[in-house]
Amino acid sequence: MSRELPPAPEPLPAPTTDAHTHLLSTSEFSGLAIGDAVARARSVGVTRLVEVGCDVASSRAAIEIADAHPEVIACVALHPNDAARAGAGLGSELAALAALVGASDRVRGVGETGLDYFRTRDDEGKRRQRESFAAHLAWAREHDLAIVIHDREAHADVLDVLDAEGVPKRFMMHCFSGDAAFARQCLDRGAWLSFPGTVTFKPNEALREAFDLTPDDRLLVETDAPYLTPVPLRGKPNAPYLLPHTVRFLAERRDADLAEFCGLLAANASALFGDWGRDG
Repeated sequence: MSRELPPAPEPLPAPTTDAHTHLLSTSEFSGLAIGDAVARARSVGVTRLVEVGCDVASSRAAIEIADAHPEVIACVALHPNDAARAGAGLGSELAALAALVGASDRVRGVGETGLDYFRTRDDEGKRRQRESFAAHLAWAREHDLAIVIHDREAHADVLDVLDAEGVPKRFMMHCFSGDAAFARQCLDRGAWLSFPGTVTFKPNEALREAFDLTPDDRLLVETDAPYLTPVPLRGKPNAPYLLPHTVRFLAERRDADLAEFCGLLAANASALFGDWGRDG
């Protein structure tokens, strides 16, 4: 992938929210400073961001970024692949994260947690992922926070863990990657479905069909930057200021007024995570 940042798209006609991004990783990958990333996003109408941690260090950084930028709230977690790699140290990693969950009112979610069978295929690694996932679900219940779920090639087992541990009040299927049938299973459990730039890729008609059946009040859009850059910019690094490409694509597919679509995405993010606080 090139590390050269693409030009900014035309600004959106109304403010909206990037429901899942990694400003820290974007800065490390492309050299785009975090403050500049926030400003570039704001300039195109992406006025609120959800910065997501994947381990103890990036979760601490997510809180620091949210403390410094009123446009940003934080989620803290141990990514499922990091949980699998933790080995005997998983317990200490989870203990360190547990201390962060209630450390700041800028923490509005627990995640990204879940299961990933694309990179983790051994039974012991999968067991550690489930242990970590269950711990995150318990923290979300204890602190009344949203859960942000990472699911890669593990659809059935993600639902099994949710059903076994108790479906949380508010949960988001980050970077939704299933078909319409799986979307229906998630929606029946009360999920918000978050669609990244992959929904714009020509081969992903099953993903677009999942979008088609998702009700307006359960939709979110995300960058997952610096990954999953939408058409027409595949092969370049992603960043929150590129969210308008995906938002426009989905609004057109739904034949929705673009400004109204931006507004409903922002309202859905507030319903999931709460108000951003210092910026309303």
